[in-house]
Amino acid sequence: MNAQEYIQETKRLAIRKLTHNDLEALFAIMSKPEVMYAWEHGFSEEDVRTWIDRQLVRYTNDGIGYFAVVLKESGQLIGQAGLMETTMNGKGVVELGYIFDDSYWHNGYATEVAESLIAYAFEKLELPAVYCSIRPENKASIRVAERLGMKPCGSHIVVYRGKEMPHNIYRLGKSR
Repeated sequence: MNAQEYIQETKRLAIRKLTHNDLEALFAIMSKPEVMYAWEHGFSEEDVRTWIDRQLVRYTNDGIGYFAVVLKESGQLIGQAGLMETTMNGKGVVELGYIFDDSYWHNGYATEVAESLIAYAFEKLELPAVYCSIRPENKASIRVAERLGMKPCGSHIVVYRGKEMPHNIYRLGKSR
């Protein structure tokens, strides 16, 4: 893939739209319960196929969604990160999210890609704020949000597969 097809680039990472060709690599990541602990289960191959389809719809409808995150040096897909239109406590917002293969945790990739997507959100999309919805026990993601300068601004309940899951809301305004 050439550079002009990237959504964003950092020193080490390239961010591009997901495609159906990413199914195998994404399944290898999302099938791991330890990676998908916020969802409380590893995803099946069909779950991942549905996930990719959902992102393709988001790209068409919203121009954003979860994107593939690849190492520039090797082209290896190591996770995904993105900006998604969502509703929190009845308010439409854009949420920042990311999922990385656990073999790439603790390398600063989440912060690096999140900083790049925040810049994209503020500079290219001209959004007034970006939000994160984080499970209270997800200390690593809370640390990333804090490193980004995000501040807690409430909580909400996400219902997933019939289960109520409390989440804390973090916000970063464009004026920081």
